[in-house]
Amino acid sequence: MKPVINKRSNSGRAWNRIIISAILAASLLSLLAWAVFRLLVAGQDITRLDKPLPAATIIYDQKGKEATRISLNSFEPVSYDSLPKQLVDAVVAVEDKRFFEHDGMDIWGIIRALFTNLTNGRTVQGASTVTQQLAKNVFLSQERTWSRKWNEVLLAKKIEEHYSKPEIMEMYLNRIYFGEGAWGIKRAAAVYFGKPVNRLSLAESAMLAGIVKAPSALSPYKNPEKARERRNIVLQLMKEQGKISPDMFDKAVREPVKLQGSRPDRGEAVKYPYYVDQIVREASLKYGMTENEVLHGGLRIYTTLDTKMQQAAERVYAQEALFPESTADQLIQSGAVLVDPRDGGIKALIGGRGKQPFRGFNRAVQLKRQPGSTMKPISVYTPAFEQGYSPGDILLDEPINIGGYQPKNAGGAYHGEVSIYESIVHSYNVPAVRLLNDIGIDAGMEASERFGIRLTDADRTLGLALGGLQEGVSPLEMAEAFGAFANNGTRMPAHSIVRIESADDEILAEADHDAGLKVTEPSVAHTMTSVLQGVVREGTGEAAALPDRPVAGKTGTTEMPGSGGQGAKDNWFVGYTPQLVGAVWLGYDHTDGGHYLTTTSKAAAAVFQALMTEALKDEPVLAFPQSKAAQAGKDDERGNYDSKEEKWKPDKDRGKKDDDNKESGEDKHEKRKDKENGKKEGKGKD
Repeated sequence: MKPVINKRSNSGRAWNRIIISAILAASLLSLLAWAVFRLLVAGQDITRLDKPLPAATIIYDQKGKEATRISLNSFEPVSYDSLPKQLVDAVVAVEDKRFFEHDGMDIWGIIRALFTNLTNGRTVQGASTVTQQLAKNVFLSQERTWSRKWNEVLLAKKIEEHYSKPEIMEMYLNRIYFGEGAWGIKRAAAVYFGKPVNRLSLAESAMLAGIVKAPSALSPYKNPEKARERRNIVLQLMKEQGKISPDMFDKAVREPVKLQGSRPDRGEAVKYPYYVDQIVREASLKYGMTENEVLHGGLRIYTTLDTKMQQAAERVYAQEALFPESTADQLIQSGAVLVDPRDGGIKALIGGRGKQPFRGFNRAVQLKRQPGSTMKPISVYTPAFEQGYSPGDILLDEPINIGGYQPKNAGGAYHGEVSIYESIVHSYNVPAVRLLNDIGIDAGMEASERFGIRLTDADRTLGLALGGLQEGVSPLEMAEAFGAFANNGTRMPAHSIVRIESADDEILAEADHDAGLKVTEPSVAHTMTSVLQGVVREGTGEAAALPDRPVAGKTGTTEMPGSGGQGAKDNWFVGYTPQLVGAVWLGYDHTDGGHYLTTTSKAAAAVFQALMTEALKDEPVLAFPQSKAAQAGKDDERGNYDSKEEKWKPDKDRGKKDDDNKESGEDKHEKRKDKENGKKEGKGKD
């Protein structure tokens, strides 16, 4: 009789062996992973926690010399025993409610945040503990990557093993940034409430705890309502977590926000404040850095700043007599920028007149105003020259009505047949509109985009000829655009930063030195320059003329509605020499019936003249390339365009159809008539 084999028993033993083997393997892997984790934790260097933060950021000029050192704060530590319990409770409630329970990483917090974010379909809640935030602020960059998060965990674990919870909270509150230049809780209490830390009320403690999430956006100086709402959220969390009673909550939420009398002026501690402001903005927009990192990260920032030109610009803007007289209640404002057209380097920048807060409104770069007639060379005459027109061609300056749009010249006069040269030099509006209609609005739109002027569909009107833009431009944008004329038709993106290095010599950001964009042919740029020299020599820009130095440029004025043509919202002058472009804007920040300019664009031209004269002292006198079109338009062969007799004369026969090789404006208009059907009419500006 054969023995009966229990197959089920054998199968069970096999599975047991597999399970046991799996458990052993998992245990070994876990032990190995833990050992690796421990080695990684042990390898973290946290000695920098004993060093005061933050370090000063150093700004270097175009020659690599130190221009200014930014250190807007002093590190003033407060001991844990001096911190009000309600302040610690507020920070724990809003930033890390299991702070006194976890060992650096809150697993439950991660699970809770993951669930919340998945439920909302976006990231609405973070999971970083106070210890992790401390590690990130002291040791790591602000980039959002998994590798940075992993390093954050390792550092947090090491910190928890070497410091007690009170010590960690003390370091955190002494090193965190609270906005308005306030590093650390002691400075924050003084900046916002003008009192020592131990005298902070419950409501004030909750507000400071709430600011940590977004110091700039939640600053009660900038956004008092948002700051109050955030404070109340913190108080609500404290109540829910049993840290305060309902009565304490009710009293605190009713407490008004009482800031110290005046907002701190950090600009007094910053040399070249408007230029530094642009550095911060550029580092943020181009390289993803925060204001905190730039101003307080101990960086070395190499720039295109010319300290001589910047100081000259600041001296000019300190001269009240250069500017039109303001009303008693509002100062006529101005913004200006100087740029090297050959490489796009911003040499000097002024963002306003009078006492202005650091990182306040910078009119040289943040302003958005209609450019008036400074747009004509870009949106009308450059595309016209590209299509074969020349400065000597004839345009009609007489009343027109194009689909209901009836532009007028400044002063209301008309001049009959005029050359393109005369139209530009004297800034006639009607010929510019007529020419844009002939070449096509699309050509003007496309040229403007090439020159870096961002337009919208609403700008697709004949008003484009006169700078009637929907969103407007800044002086920096206009300087960059005109730089293409000075640089043989190549536009160099304007920039202030050459490179940014960390305190450890690591290159964090670097400008692209081959970023030039060809926007038109050199011959067109040279022709435009020759014509714009005429604007300064004998036209609307005479006030911008520089002694013994060639300069080209264009005036611009935008009309103030309701002033009967006697008032203006904006005065502009944008001009250049071969090595420097300058753009100047004048106007009120808030224009209304009692606040508008009564000056012409000569006011901006006069400021430009003073700026360029001072900035170019001791700089070599360079000549513009000679335009072939200029030579063709002369009456003799001397080739010296500085002679007033040698200009494009209003030759009544030029531009007409008797020249078999050139179409008249009417012929060109006929070819484009169908293409232009349906175009919108814009509101023209002088």
